[in-house]
Amino acid sequence: MKAQEVLEDAVGRRVSCDGERGTVRYVGPVPPTAGLWLGVEWDDPERGKHDGSHEGVRYFTCRHPTGGSFVRPKKASFGVDYVTALKQRYEVELQEVIGEELKISSRTVMMVGFEDVLHCAPMWQHLEELYLADNDITELLRYNTESHSHHHHHRVLDLSNNHIVQETVLEISHLPCLEKLNLSSSGLSVIQFSDASAGNKTALFPALKTLLLDDNNISEWCVVNELEKLSSLLHLSCRRNPLLQREKNPETVRQIIIARLSRLELLDMRKVLSDERRGAELDYCKKFGLDWLKAGGHSDPEKNHPNTEFMSEHPRFLALLQKYGAPDEGELKEQKPFALKNQLLTLTFVCPEDSERKPIEKKLPGSMIVQKVKGLLHRLLKLPGMELKLSYTCSKMAGREIEIDNDLKPLEFYSVEDGDRILVRWS
Repeated sequence: MKAQEVLEDAVGRRVSCDGERGTVRYVGPVPPTAGLWLGVEWDDPERGKHDGSHEGVRYFTCRHPTGGSFVRPKKASFGVDYVTALKQRYEVELQEVIGEELKISSRTVMMVGFEDVLHCAPMWQHLEELYLADNDITELLRYNTESHSHHHHHRVLDLSNNHIVQETVLEISHLPCLEKLNLSSSGLSVIQFSDASAGNKTALFPALKTLLLDDNNISEWCVVNELEKLSSLLHLSCRRNPLLQREKNPETVRQIIIARLSRLELLDMRKVLSDERRGAELDYCKKFGLDWLKAGGHSDPEKNHPNTEFMSEHPRFLALLQKYGAPDEGELKEQKPFALKNQLLTLTFVCPEDSERKPIEKKLPGSMIVQKVKGLLHRLLKLPGMELKLSYTCSKMAGREIEIDNDLKPLEFYSVEDGDRILVRWS
């Protein structure tokens, strides 16, 4: 596309480039380079390089700090207009175009805005899947689900790339069959289910299993706590939100989310395995254990009465204590949150299938990956070339042996603690 072919109304139009799609936010020069540029805000923020600024000059704005970039017009495709697309799709000649109407064979097609589409809303209740992405929707009329709930069959609803607020979420929360909801790139910062207190389940979204919240403005943990109120939620995607970007280590955020959401099976397209959940929940108890004690918590259940503020911030904490037991107070005072690499764990390595080998005690950092631990054991036990299988036992989980099955994970991933016994087997 030549520079003079770029339309004056290009700003706001959709474009594609190398398979990526975006919206034109700027057309013009970008000094010191010569020629015309398109400033594009990409649907996928990872495709971009900046927020619309270049060398201290702002040319356009993006919703995300890496959502924009400049491309030459010749590299961008504006696609075809609606009328041409209809002609290509149905392989017919356009017989008549009057205003916003056009006739294809014996049928008349009218180009309308979304306000006109809303007049068809009463018929939407019969659809199982409804996709309304990129329609500049700001609000929806709530269906009368209390009296006609059996008429609503929506299982999938896509409202991504619309301007959605808390009130809009509540307007669709009574859909009884809704299993998947996409609210990505909608500007959401708050989600609240006021019909249920912290630690209880809401009556809203009764069937919702999958919720997509990527590329929003969520910055507070209270939003994650609200999601725990959803009785059926199993799958969550919340990538590229300020809450996640604020933490340097994305795995740390992942572990906290897993600990706060008890039923989650899939987070950001990755399965939540049982060992990962156990490690996340144990680390959560340790990380916030001191706050729990300061708020009135106690290892004696009869004296364990943390204040309302703590329980509002950590509604699952008491349930985790019932599951794993109270964290040791002395251990908490010594622990530095998320700095386990600076601590040495005293571990005892035993070979349960070879009684002639004596236990070996070693001090290792919790950040040491399993692969390196096995390399050390190959040298200590003089077992070159043997395939080692590791597991461990701890006093808090008496009678249970936990398998250490991923060579690329650190010991801290499995919540291995000071004083634990590592069981070594080989074949």
